[in-house]
Amino acid sequence: MSIVGVDLPSNANKLNCKIYNWDNISKLPNVDSIIHLAGMAHDTEGAVDASKYFRVNVDLTKQIFDHFLKSSAQKFIYFSSVKAVADTLNHTVLTEEIAPTPKTPYGKSKLEAEKYIMSKLLPEGKRVYILRPAMIHGPGNKGNLNLLFSILRTGIPYPLGAYQNLRSFTSMQNLLFLLEKLLELDVETGTYNVCDDESLSTSDIAHVINHSLGNSDRVWNIPKALINMIARIGDVIFLPLNSERLKKMTESYVVSNKKIKEATRVKALPISAHAGLVATLESFRIKNKDND
Repeated sequence: MSIVGVDLPSNANKLNCKIYNWDNISKLPNVDSIIHLAGMAHDTEGAVDASKYFRVNVDLTKQIFDHFLKSSAQKFIYFSSVKAVADTLNHTVLTEEIAPTPKTPYGKSKLEAEKYIMSKLLPEGKRVYILRPAMIHGPGNKGNLNLLFSILRTGIPYPLGAYQNLRSFTSMQNLLFLLEKLLELDVETGTYNVCDDESLSTSDIAHVINHSLGNSDRVWNIPKALINMIARIGDVIFLPLNSERLKKMTESYVVSNKKIKEATRVKALPISAHAGLVATLESFRIKNKDND
């Protein structure tokens, strides 16, 4: 298998593949499949102009998908997000049947890109897969999981024990496994949620982090009212915790992966949510050890 990269920074080109940019995308060689990963991620600071989400997540997707339609490639895999459907879930498990109602520019832009893709008539023999992953984690993760690791690494107790929640995550190993299945099998065109088989609470994650660090497993049940006040202060001045981060760390957001498992004829994903989390935390620990 050979890989061609588009807009891949040379210092991140671990695959040593040929790299193209958007200006010469028409010169891409013939490929069997196109995996569209480029996009603007969710901004927890609220500092990005909303229009930029649409320029990157929508306009760029149109350019790449139009290229796919004219190319000889047979499969197009677009990485959307569960946030294209819902920013919050009220004790509901997210399935592909739920009508999308995104509230943020990020979610709205991802949904608009989805609609553009699904509005086009596919030439015979082509397949399109829109993937809506829950939070992806693995080596190099830079999101809230890394933030929580960094905080607990200092020995500070986990302060959000008063919040009880369940969240779905997507381990990189499971994601790559499903990608391989989509590339190998003749799966029906459609939209598919992607996540691990089990959900975890943020307290569960704190326990695993403390265990990986060899810390005593301390959890503080600080009153929610006090934590909420600190988060609101963090909205105004720079603090590690703000309202958006608090919401992402403590809300429940459970996703169903039943559809994609049935489509790829998979009974269970290769690794559990717990094992995937342990692997990611080990990469954090090694990186921080190298930097010490």
